[in-house]
Amino acid sequence: MASQNDREVKIAILLLAAALLIPGAVAVAAASDRTDRMPVAVFDLRRYMGTWYEIARYDHSFERRLAGVQAHYELLSDGRVTVENSGVDYRSDRRKRARGKARPTAMPGRLRVSFFWFFYSDYNVLELGPDYDWALVGGGSSKYLWILSRTPRLPSRTLNHILRLAEARGYRTGKLLFVDQGQGISPPLP
Repeated sequence: MASQNDREVKIAILLLAAALLIPGAVAVAAASDRTDRMPVAVFDLRRYMGTWYEIARYDHSFERRLAGVQAHYELLSDGRVTVENSGVDYRSDRRKRARGKARPTAMPGRLRVSFFWFFYSDYNVLELGPDYDWALVGGGSSKYLWILSRTPRLPSRTLNHILRLAEARGYRTGKLLFVDQGQGISPPLP
């Protein structure tokens, strides 16, 4: 019977140790993520509204196999924002849509976006073109990155500038997938 008690004690100790180590491991992983996700200091929400074309993105299951991806933002009179993301599934040639909502935060350049019930996540406008003609957007973690443009294609010089800005923030631009907007993709120059 002592061996049964010994096993139960060992299991309890292992579970306790795991419970104590997991938060520490998460904290270490977060501390080792040196990606700068701080949004722009100056941000005009009204100028950001309208249609954006997705030039490049990190791969995510919710956008997998989509081309011609666009995001449309509309500011409502109460200050909330409606969001509609759409893209063409290149296997079925059908347009898929996701409707969501966003709300501004006290921090310029940061929105809280939700596509499902009341679950919100950070949407950080990291960099912006001077005329709001392009944007580099990240999420609440370094796993999310998008390059957006008001036009389906960016000039190579502009795209390379954005890639350098993303790299300076600690993003791995080699992981970006370039989106076919139906007019050819915007590949970076070496």
